[in-house]
Amino acid sequence: MSATVTTRAEGTAPVRSLTAGNLPKWLWAVVAAGALAVSAALTIALAGGFSLTGWLIISAILYIAGMCAVTWKLQNRRRAVDGLWRNLVWASFLIALIPLVSVLWTVLAQGLPTLLSNPGVLIYDMSTTNGATDIATQQEGAPLSGGFAHGLIGTVMITLLATVISVPIGLMASVYLVEYSRGGWFARTITFFVDVMTGIPSIVAGLFAFAAVQLVITTFLGDGPAQLQMVKMGLSASIALSVLMIPVVVRSTEEMLRVVPNELREASYALGVRKWRTIVKVVLPTSISGIASGVTLAIARVTGETAPILVTAGFIASTNWNPFSQWMTALPVYIYRQLVNPTAPSAADPSQMRAWAAALVLIVIVMLLNLLARIIAKAFAPKKTGR
Repeated sequence: MSATVTTRAEGTAPVRSLTAGNLPKWLWAVVAAGALAVSAALTIALAGGFSLTGWLIISAILYIAGMCAVTWKLQNRRRAVDGLWRNLVWASFLIALIPLVSVLWTVLAQGLPTLLSNPGVLIYDMSTTNGATDIATQQEGAPLSGGFAHGLIGTVMITLLATVISVPIGLMASVYLVEYSRGGWFARTITFFVDVMTGIPSIVAGLFAFAAVQLVITTFLGDGPAQLQMVKMGLSASIALSVLMIPVVVRSTEEMLRVVPNELREASYALGVRKWRTIVKVVLPTSISGIASGVTLAIARVTGETAPILVTAGFIASTNWNPFSQWMTALPVYIYRQLVNPTAPSAADPSQMRAWAAALVLIVIVMLLNLLARIIAKAFAPKKTGR
């Protein structure tokens, strides 16, 4: 058996480029331009006229299909399929952004002019505003009266009280599930009910809080119309929101506690430190970043709730600083009432202006809470120290 050795003449070696087999950088632009042109023609032919929405949808489909076909032809099937899925992921991302951008743009366009031209809506309530003032604003050009300061105060008071109720309960439940339970029936029962509470409608939480407070008041103060009116207050709304907050706090805290390495606990036990002190001094400080961000996200989740607060706190036109007495208005309820029941039904524009301005402020509050969660997570994260 002999081996054949093939030799090449000197100077005839092929020249290989590092970019061989890669698509030209301008190819995507050519395919996109072709997709836009063909899509415009198809839109006009199929719809009998130009449609922006149809043009964008058909252009996206043609671009994805065109890039896949060109990549398959110039390169190979593997890279074509990879590019197809990459383009589909990008398309899904852009589609998901459309509702968010649309909501932000609509609220900014409707609410920002009112805030800039009438900053007093941030410091006044509706106690001096009536149908006559709104009619004068719409028909005679009078300054916009009233505002949503009482809604802002109510939202802050109700959410703060709900946080005071929810965080200790959620934190201690998580510590029990991770540190003390052995996977018994009681721990499984807690986990089951936490999962159920995560998915309950918010109106159910409001009805539960209303019934619970009503039971307490009628038991100790008697049953009557006056006692029934006492049920609606900021505390009742805080209890309703805490029902929605507790499962979020429990789940986020539980996951953060499970991330803490067992070696840290064992090292503390080896030094003779008791279990409760190990939890307080080692486990919680290590996971405080995730716990704080989870609590902040839970607060942001309940800040915009409307139904449970409408059921439990009611609606008033003046400012109430006491969550333990009388009705209290929250910002989402204020927005709902201004749109559904304008101050002047024959002149609804001023009510809509106040509602859009309040909606913009509410969105800004939620966005700031989410940003605060990220800042807290970064600030309290364990620092890496090199040796």
